[in-house]
Amino acid sequence: MHLEQTIHQLGELYAPLSRACQQDLIANSKLSTFKRGEVVVREGQYSEKAYLIVEGCARAYYLKEGKDISDWFTFENQFMAPIVSFFSAKPSPHYVEFVEDSVAYEFSKATFDSLSQKHHDFEHFVSKVVTETMLGLCERLYTIQFNRAEDRFKHLISIYPDITNRIPLTHIASYLGITLETLSRIRNKKSTT
Repeated sequence: MHLEQTIHQLGELYAPLSRACQQDLIANSKLSTFKRGEVVVREGQYSEKAYLIVEGCARAYYLKEGKDISDWFTFENQFMAPIVSFFSAKPSPHYVEFVEDSVAYEFSKATFDSLSQKHHDFEHFVSKVVTETMLGLCERLYTIQFNRAEDRFKHLISIYPDITNRIPLTHIASYLGITLETLSRIRNKKSTT
């Protein structure tokens, strides 16, 4: 899929971008390929890159006392960025890893800032993307705090029906705040009903 088509689809999802804005965005992007397991940002690094995934998927995760804890996943037509570092120029508390062989467009923070100043529609578009991302993170936090493990899993599957075919179960379990054993029990229970 060409970036132009992807941007058009994203415009329909979030906010439409003018032709001039789309052309500037395309001119300031770089198509890159990433191997499964490739880490593009490590904890403590500064990063000013965002990725628009065309094919594949990525995740952000923490390492806490040697334990890998997935924080969020992104798939086709979604953005992945080390949010803290990207927006506040601080070291990233996350790692960002491509979970599948992936193709993504890379954009720099300078590009985002420049396009936001030059094109009001881009500023509106970014605001919508960030708002949707934050609402998703708030919903995840609520789900983890107030829902049973089985309900957390059902909710995740309702958002990403094929996630268990694409993301290792260990990552899904850590994202849901449950053990791999609990996730296996939930999945086994679901397949027998």
